[in-house]
Amino acid sequence: MEINILRLTDTAKLPDRGSAFAAGYDLFADVTEDVTIAPHETKMIGTGLAMEIPEGYFGGVFARSGLSAKEGLRPANCVGVVDSDYRGEVKVALHNDGEVPRVITSSEKIAQLVVVPFLAVNFNEVSELSDTVRGSGGFGSTGKH
Repeated sequence: MEINILRLTDTAKLPDRGSAFAAGYDLFADVTEDVTIAPHETKMIGTGLAMEIPEGYFGGVFARSGLSAKEGLRPANCVGVVDSDYRGEVKVALHNDGEVPRVITSSEKIAQLVVVPFLAVNFNEVSELSDTVRGSGGFGSTGKH
């Protein structure tokens, strides 16, 4: 699959795959100066890129495991969604879960993009749903015996 991508700045880095079988493509910060994210603060970090995700797919913006585990930084919405009809700059709302300020520098890896297929559905309103063994048991209900 090919995805058309547009560099919005001269300094923007194209997404990069860490290994041949990696599902995610690293996204890089495209900032003109270092950005400090205070503890429990969220800052919008641009990538300097716009792209055309094919119809029937979306770009899922996920945390990078090393960045979240070692630095306490993750996308604020946990998983960002880049829709196929969006043509603006891909940005990451980066949140600092840690207790010390974190600094984002230009070209630093800030998240990863996974291109994911999805099903477009129609919701059919009904007066009742079919019954199952689980029924309406919610959070944690399947772990009880």
